[in-house]
Amino acid sequence: MSATARDLGPPAAAQAAGIDPLPAAVVAHARASGAARIRRLLLATDLGEASASATDQAFELAASLGASLLAVSVIDPGSLLLPGGRYRARIDQVRERMERDAQALVARGRRTGIEVAFLVWTGDPGDQIVAAAEAESIDMIIVGSHGRGTVGRLLLGSVSEHVVRNARCPVLVVR
Repeated sequence: MSATARDLGPPAAAQAAGIDPLPAAVVAHARASGAARIRRLLLATDLGEASASATDQAFELAASLGASLLAVSVIDPGSLLLPGGRYRARIDQVRERMERDAQALVARGRRTGIEVAFLVWTGDPGDQIVAAAEAESIDMIIVGSHGRGTVGRLLLGSVSEHVVRNARCPVLVVR
């Protein structure tokens, strides 16, 4: 039996929170391409506003598919460097803040009936997201995009682009 777009409407919690519904085409594609095997989703998040849309979509997709959600945040040591070689924060301080902030995702999962776990890794974000997906046997990755465009990717690199090119599983990029 195949599902129709109307069968895949957003969960009531998402509607109540005013979250944009996940495009029915994404859920329909996931189901048509073997959603029975899509049971573990990875949300790549920085726990900030840049990841808010991807977070909402990941929760909605997990609810629609009955999947568990693994949120992964990566500390990039290079981003902590100040000019002159000093660090603006220690990695352990950043990790502690991320783990504290991640508790909101775990609580959100409990409220909505979605199993949520959280990992903090250290290293290059693109590489570490791909490695986490492989290590945790993830079926699909959800990652946000800043939408910088071609020039921004050339100058700054793009975590989402790196993940799309290197992941062994499907990747949903959310703007």
